Order: sequence, then C-alpha cells, then structure tokens
Amino acid sequence: MSAHRHLALFALVVDDYDTAIRHYVDDLGFTLVCDEDRGNGKRWVEVTPSPASQCRVLLAKAATEAQKTRIGDQTGGRVGFFLHTDDFERDVAAMTARGVRFAETPRDEPYGKVVVFIDRYGNRWDLIQPATGGATA
Repeated sequence: MSAHRHLALFALVVDDYDTAIRHYVDDLGFTLVCDEDRGNGKRWVEVTPSPASQCRVLLAKAATEAQKTRIGDQTGGRVGFFLHTDDFERDVAAMTARGVRFAETPRDEPYGKVVVFIDRYGNRWDLIQPATGGATA
C-alpha cells in the first residue's frame, strides 16, 4: 500500500457550468483551476479552495434526469463537505458580504470554530478553523 495518499478530486453535480463557476469562485472564494471544452456541451471544470490545496472539486453538469434530482442533495441533507480555513473570521465576513447563506451562527467546538453554510444548490458545508493540535470533525 502507498505510504502517501490524498483525496485529489470529488464531483459536485450542478445545473450550469458558468453559474457554478461564478458561485464557487466569486461567492465562496475558490480558484478556477481548469475549464476545458469536451465537446457536445460538456466541459471539465475544476475549482479548488486555494491554489496550494491538493483537493479539487469537479463541477459536473447534470446530464440526466436522475442526476438533476441529485443537485444539492448528494448527501441526503446532512453536511457532506468540510472546508478548513486558517482565518475563520475573515472567511465568514467575506462569505457574508457575498451573500452566502449560513444555516446557523458560528460556534466553538472542541475541534475548532465551525459554521454550516449552504451553497447555491443546497449542499451543506462546514467551514472549520481547526483548534490548534486538536482533532477535526
């Protein structure tokens, strides 16, 4: 087994590439890494929380009715994505200014500062500034 492994990419089903890019880049502060035309209306679109991050999000446009029903509900309504930050107050203030919807007020937990936000599709995310030396959620 490999001694070094990491999660490189995961897909989020979206309704429109350009709308999704604007939301993740302009509202959530992600960086657009890749936007390649694959023909027939398909694109390969990757965003990342920061250029130094090893993990990227594939914004995958729903192609079937079954996929369309999953937009915003890929985890059955629970928090499914966990975004770590090094400056919780900065990111909460920036996201608030950009109109990002929060499901609660920020709170302190043993593992760090946390708040649940909801992306434009209804997916629930934890924004977390991990406690120094503590375990994560």
